[in-house]
Amino acid sequence: MFFYYFKIGLHNLRRNPVLTALMVLTLAVGIAASISTLTILRMMSQDPIPQKSERLLVPIIDNSDPSKYIPADRTGSHLLNYRDSVNFLDSHWAANRTAIYTIRRGLQFHPIGNNAATELITVDGIATTNSYFAMFDVPFAFGAAWSAEDEKNRAKVVVINSQTASKLVGPQSPVGKVIQLGSDEYRIVGVVGKWNPVPRYTNVLLNDDEFTGEDQIYIPFQTAIANRIDPFAGFFDCSGTVPEAGFDGWLSTSCTWIQFWFEVESTQKIAQLKAQINEYTAQEQQHGRFQRRAENKLLNVMQWLDYLDLVDSSYKISTGLSFAFLALCTVNTIGLLLAKFSSRSTEVGVRRALGASKLDIFSQFLIETLVIGLAGGLLGVVLSYSALWIISQQTKQFMVVAHMDVQMLLIAFAFSVLASVLAGLFPIWRACQITPAIQLKSQ
Repeated sequence: MFFYYFKIGLHNLRRNPVLTALMVLTLAVGIAASISTLTILRMMSQDPIPQKSERLLVPIIDNSDPSKYIPADRTGSHLLNYRDSVNFLDSHWAANRTAIYTIRRGLQFHPIGNNAATELITVDGIATTNSYFAMFDVPFAFGAAWSAEDEKNRAKVVVINSQTASKLVGPQSPVGKVIQLGSDEYRIVGVVGKWNPVPRYTNVLLNDDEFTGEDQIYIPFQTAIANRIDPFAGFFDCSGTVPEAGFDGWLSTSCTWIQFWFEVESTQKIAQLKAQINEYTAQEQQHGRFQRRAENKLLNVMQWLDYLDLVDSSYKISTGLSFAFLALCTVNTIGLLLAKFSSRSTEVGVRRALGASKLDIFSQFLIETLVIGLAGGLLGVVLSYSALWIISQQTKQFMVVAHMDVQMLLIAFAFSVLASVLAGLFPIWRACQITPAIQLKSQ
């Protein structure tokens, strides 16, 4: 019976093409508006590493000047100073630990096919530890991360991303080749494959690059320190004091400029790790540090993204307004369905007189609204793709996040069918209340 009513529903789409087109278009526009904004919001706020996001933790400790304390402020910093970073790296508290800071260097190389000329490009990247790659599941196209021995010896080695490798040697492996970064030569040991998590949660330090930035080079943390490579950009908190002149100032003062991550073996280890950090800050308090005595925190990946407020509130408001618009489109569809089913009162009266029950009428009209919903969903998906394409052309950030996956496509159809069913319930109920005798006498 379902397929029979479905066939009738397809046929009835052509009985009043103008009214049908208005209903389908109304639903489609509402679906396109809501799905396109929801897609962008979902891409911006998705879990970038769901397989271990609860085990990757950012420590929040408060080493700020107590005289600058304002109770309403959010205490603590998601960055550490050099002293605490080194102590945490040496602590062996968790399965993995890594320190990160942002760098920018000039890279010199010989262009492909022209060994005589030397080209200079500027590359952005990070100084980090070799555990970074395992912690964040970074894939390699060629080679691997530098060894623990390289890290201990502060070797001048580098990992580059695939785009940079293509500029250097094309599709071949550049592992073993030497490039010049700044005034020093570095040996390439690995090439990162296709990997650019959205949002860029591992090291959100540069302005406006949370969704579009990409690290081009990776060098050992202690190598960068030994070669006095300044942090390029980020959030520097010096509690109102000016750091000492030069690179030594960053190492010796309480200024925070290093991003730190822990990876625990299981979520059950989080409490133990927090207790160890609490013990560390308590010991440091005896030396005059951490005088605000604020609560230490450990934020997992999703808590970390919320802490940073990466998703602007305007996107959330826009998504809410788009769903309000979908609700308005649904209300308009109710009026159109009332007109559609009211015009068929004679048909309903005859069917009821011939023995059809209210449930039969309800089932038939409900399936017809489902057909309208599917048609609206199909057109809505087309409009959504078009809207997302237009949005993606506006900025580089939107180019990254404004695209629909299979899950959002299914959600679009589900919303369309749900909206059509909700819109059809009252008109269908009204149609089922027709009294056959009265309807036939009026003809």
